[in-house]
Amino acid sequence: MSRARPEAPIADRDVGVYLHVPFCERVCPYCDFAVEAARPLAPEREDEYVAALLAELAARRGDFAGLALATIYLGGGTPSLLEPRSVARLVAAVRDAFDGAAPGEVTLEVNPSTVERARLPGFREAGVDRLSVGVQSFDDLVLRRLGRAHRAEEGHATLAAARSAGFERISLDLILGVPDQSDASLDADLDAVADFAPEHVSAYGLTFEPGTPFGRARDAGRIVPPPDDRVADLYERVGERLAAAGLPRYEISSHARPGGESRHNRRYWQRRPVLGLGVGAWSSEPRSGAAPHGARRHNLRGVGPYLARVAAGASPQAGETEVLAPAAARGEAVFLALRTREGLDPAGFETEFGAPPERFFGPALDALGGAGLVERGGGRLRLTPRGRLLSDSVFEHFV
Repeated sequence: MSRARPEAPIADRDVGVYLHVPFCERVCPYCDFAVEAARPLAPEREDEYVAALLAELAARRGDFAGLALATIYLGGGTPSLLEPRSVARLVAAVRDAFDGAAPGEVTLEVNPSTVERARLPGFREAGVDRLSVGVQSFDDLVLRRLGRAHRAEEGHATLAAARSAGFERISLDLILGVPDQSDASLDADLDAVADFAPEHVSAYGLTFEPGTPFGRARDAGRIVPPPDDRVADLYERVGERLAAAGLPRYEISSHARPGGESRHNRRYWQRRPVLGLGVGAWSSEPRSGAAPHGARRHNLRGVGPYLARVAAGASPQAGETEVLAPAAARGEAVFLALRTREGLDPAGFETEFGAPPERFFGPALDALGGAGLVERGGGRLRLTPRGRLLSDSVFEHFV
């Protein structure tokens, strides 16, 4: 017999803060994020946007009162286009908003470029202790096909400069499934990763989002994406090579040395509070009596409308806050946990929802287990290696 559903929501203890900086030197043709080209980023535009972030933080801090500050993440866009003084203002303001606490991780996304390399020591002094470097590839041909602004030599130079600046926690991004990407090119990328020895690697499949230049080119037949089985082979190749280099997979697209996992990104998979600030940013609100499984909201995607709302003293929120219904929360709890190496803890699920996952998803779990896509081990539910390759079809059972 299952336990009765708890009367009070599970208490959230801490919060991660995400600050979105929408400016880029060039908007990549596959990008679907809330970004705009700013070449260069004018000082007055930078100051205006930073002031808006600070104003939104002041208006929103009360919604997360009583929570300890766990992480800060500056993403984009290209937040390293900001001057170090601006990053320092933002990091200090977030800390002050949460009683001056020092977070366990402060991440800044960086693109390889001469300007950004020169700012790395300043970012370190500003309080950043982890970099996420958008290398994407060390092959100039692949970078050109992706429409990236940098070349391979800049990727190598930026990573070396990051170490010289004292950064001991560095993540780099790779993109897989670029049309005509060869095994030799991918192997060369992985050789370069092994030589540099980062603490973390994020390896993503190239997506063709509707409305992006790449999405339109695919629809018109000008770009032909590689077959799904080819992309699956690349994922497996990456996983094997990175594990051999001491970077085992801990989430479908994430690999890290022990202790090098992204603490901020873990918050999303564990459904923990995140205060999102800036254009297009999403927030995961703390659980409460009115929202026992949490709530979420997001901001306007346009820089102009966002700035105008904040300047007028109004909320930049787009639409209504979504209070998560039990059914939606249960499904998300399952598929987000299955993304990770640890998998789903049925006991924790039962504590929140009043019954084990089999009570709600029994037929789906039986079918997935019978197909060799989900397994139970050590008391947890996990994707099998085959289930990881077919994860999208697995997750459809819980949406």
